[in-house]
Amino acid sequence: MKKQHHYGLKRELGFWELTLSGIGIILGAGIYALIGKAAGVAGNGIWLSFLISALLAALTGLSYAEFSSMFPKAGAEYVYTKRSFGNLAAFVIGWLVIFSGVIGASTVALGFAGYATSLFATPLVPVALLLIMALSFIIFWGIKQSTRLAVVFTLIEGAGLIIIIAIGLPHLGSVNYFEFPSVASVFSAAALIFFAFIGFEEMVRLSEETKRPSRTVPRALLTAIAVTTIFYILVALSAVSILSPAELAASSSPMADVAARVLGPQAFLLIAVIALFSTSNTVLLMLLAASRITYGIAKDRCMPALLARVHPRRRTPHIAIALVMVLALIGTVGGDIHLVASITDFTIYVTFVAINLGVIAMRYRAPRQRRAFRIPGSIGRLPVIPLLGAITSFTLMLSLSFQTLLFGVLLTFAGFVFYRILVKEGICKPEAAHLKK
Repeated sequence: MKKQHHYGLKRELGFWELTLSGIGIILGAGIYALIGKAAGVAGNGIWLSFLISALLAALTGLSYAEFSSMFPKAGAEYVYTKRSFGNLAAFVIGWLVIFSGVIGASTVALGFAGYATSLFATPLVPVALLLIMALSFIIFWGIKQSTRLAVVFTLIEGAGLIIIIAIGLPHLGSVNYFEFPSVASVFSAAALIFFAFIGFEEMVRLSEETKRPSRTVPRALLTAIAVTTIFYILVALSAVSILSPAELAASSSPMADVAARVLGPQAFLLIAVIALFSTSNTVLLMLLAASRITYGIAKDRCMPALLARVHPRRRTPHIAIALVMVLALIGTVGGDIHLVASITDFTIYVTFVAINLGVIAMRYRAPRQRRAFRIPGSIGRLPVIPLLGAITSFTLMLSLSFQTLLFGVLLTFAGFVFYRILVKEGICKPEAAHLKK
């Protein structure tokens, strides 16, 4: 009888590789589009909106940091929720996270294709499909190769933001940065800008490929949030120093227009090319994270065992990667996916609520559980910061449209039904959630 070999993921990532990957997915394409809309709401006070959004993101980021120091697993949110609330809740959260990653990758791939079309007159959907397939092959080839590419792309997209900051420095002080319509407008813009910080949560899904993950992942996660916050605030100050909030709000490509105002029309082309790297980086890291949580759930025996297989030579979860690629390809050719893309916002907020409440639950259920990182500030056993994170995430979720909330609830219910089917058919056989002594 042929001997079965069981391969695990390969630990290749150090602190800087993981941090730069995190910075890359947080920066992503969001800043290039959101800054115009946000400036139209908050005026010159947009930098304050970025600061508020960073603080809101940090609330949940700290919860991810504590959980990642306790359970450094590729299943990430699935594992955290299972330890806190059991198998059913864990599967539903994992279901939502996978959906979010796949559709997010499809959406941003179309964004990449849009830039490519404007620059080279290439067809939209075929370019998006080719991008997803090419990046999926790189992800299959190895985690080292994937993160090295992500680091290069991150440096390029960071260079684009540095250009905006550099050309804005001589103009700093030219406007009143505390001039905004109202305090409420600053907070409204902060709710919009919050989307620019989403992505830090995907870092924890690389835990099984990170060296000394219990310490490395929390440090890298919090560092990535801090660095991107500094970038965002400096970019916001530079942008409103060069273009008025009204001009930024009216622009479909505000960052490129800022560069063009100072450096001339050729700068528009430069920023557009950098946006290609930014969007492709986001797609790469979304596909990577979605494949890892799929692998993690299957490894826990709550999805078909085939998805938990690791390629013997490449040491990557090749079947999970292929499934995520196929789903992303389907999402790309599925037509108008704006509604589905907005549903991913719902899935993110639900996940954030679950993670924050999970930290609170674990403080009561397993107070002696080893935590390499522990969120400061508690009243008795109740950690204050996760409570604020849960309230904030729930409030942001309620700001979504009724149609989005309805579809999001239906998607959540579908995850519940799918779980019951998998259990009934004997495909899902999760081990009972257990706590370390």
